[in-house]
Amino acid sequence: MTAPYILHGAPFSLFTRKLEAALHFYQAPFQHQALTIGASDGPGLRAGTHQIPVLETPEDWMLADTTPILDLLDARFPSRRMFPDGPLGVLVHIVEEVLDEWTARVMVHFRWHYEDNVRHIVGEFLGREVSIEEAKRHPLAQWGPRACRATGTESPFHRAAVEREFFAVLAALEQQLGETRYALGERPCAVDTNLLGGLRAHVNNDPLPDLSAYPSCTAWDTHCTEAWAADGALAEFPNSTPFAQHILKLARDEYLPFLLGNAAALAAGHKAFTIETYGEPLSYLTRSYPERSRRMVQARIRDRLSNQQRSTVTAWLNEVGLAAAFAP
Repeated sequence: MTAPYILHGAPFSLFTRKLEAALHFYQAPFQHQALTIGASDGPGLRAGTHQIPVLETPEDWMLADTTPILDLLDARFPSRRMFPDGPLGVLVHIVEEVLDEWTARVMVHFRWHYEDNVRHIVGEFLGREVSIEEAKRHPLAQWGPRACRATGTESPFHRAAVEREFFAVLAALEQQLGETRYALGERPCAVDTNLLGGLRAHVNNDPLPDLSAYPSCTAWDTHCTEAWAADGALAEFPNSTPFAQHILKLARDEYLPFLLGNAAALAAGHKAFTIETYGEPLSYLTRSYPERSRRMVQARIRDRLSNQQRSTVTAWLNEVGLAAAFAP
């Protein structure tokens, strides 16, 4: 029997549950191992990160960062890969990046700006009921507001804006699931792993928000990973699905200014930068990972496409307004 992978993480972590969903899609043998955010024990030290999850491979490697992990697992489970080859792989990668690096901030907002969620998640972490006063004193609840400030969800205006954004994403997914089995067609891809991670770790786990208006999303969450028989196809490049088009428009209108502002601030050595988001000025903490993530997309275009495919993708990026961020 093949030695299992070990998923070191936490059930309330979006990226842990994202990787868990992917491992189910791959039908990879794996076990769970609890690992606390910020832990300084073996897996995190060996993977060079204080974040979760960490994947321990059968070779005893410790790997962090879900997108490169999916890339590695694609090579090991080629009939069940989460990133397709060619131009369609670029589209999938960009949609996945927007969900990873932009939409994920909404999960942080909902969890740490609503007291019912704060009390629930700290109680879940401790394994017992807690008061809101005790919950707010816990280190997790101390980290949450800092993360909200860093990712631009502190002011009442932008809290309301990100909630509208998120419910629009859910509405687009709800409609899509009435037409196809998965977000980008009749088979899953990396995009679905992120969506499932958010549903399972956050919005279907925490008391708020109320998802009763999105029954297809909640039903999809409960069954879709185990039910996939490696069949079906993704919608074709460049049109993909209406859900993909919704995310690409969000990328152009809101994520692109953030990416470019963050890149410029990094280059200048600034700790923070201000851009307009939803028409209002907003300060963000400068972060290295969104730039690294952006360059992964550029590397996919530069290194994995033929000259003709690269030309096709560059033309498409110009058409959808994303060339400034992703054209290599």
